[in-house]
Amino acid sequence: MNEPVWIASSSLSVERHGGVDFEVRHIRLPHQTSRNAVRRLLTEQAEYGGWELMRLRRYRDGTRDAWLRRKIIRVRATLA
Repeated sequence: MNEPVWIASSSLSVERHGGVDFEVRHIRLPHQTSRNAVRRLLTEQAEYGGWELMRLRRYRDGTRDAWLRRKIIRVRATLA
């Protein structure tokens, strides 16, 4: 049975890496969240949201911070 995943906090920002803009999402997961639930959450974000894992950090108290990013595609007008 799948347990629900609770996100303690989440924030969005925009960063530039090598001339490319990325949308960065920071997610904090509480210590009660199992390893399997974290894996499932990150997999769903990657498959359905277009996010890629930038960094995952686990602290001594068991909380986890995950940073996800996805490329911002700017549409330029082609008609002059």
